[in-house]
Amino acid sequence: MYVYDTVTEAVEGLRKREYTLDFNLTENCLICQDDRIDVNDFEIVEVHRFEGNSDPGDEAIVYAIESNKGKKGILVGGYGISSDAITGEMARKLSIHNHNTA
Repeated sequence: MYVYDTVTEAVEGLRKREYTLDFNLTENCLICQDDRIDVNDFEIVEVHRFEGNSDPGDEAIVYAIESNKGKKGILVGGYGISSDAITGEMARKLSIHNHNTA
């Protein structure tokens, strides 16, 4: 198990372990460059949560993600990922993994 003290350390550590793509979240998929990965076509391998000491705006989650086609990357988001911007299915997938972190 990997433990990181900051978002930067988590991103750098994951990149060293070949999570090199930057994923962006959309309604029901992840986007990386011109590739779209459906909510059912990826797994969240690791989740690292960071809480701001004094500013809730410093709270972030780093997801290590692997697609069914073997693409590995990182999604960085805030605690308050808006459910208005994503489908319920995507929100559930991210939320389940967010609460199951060690």
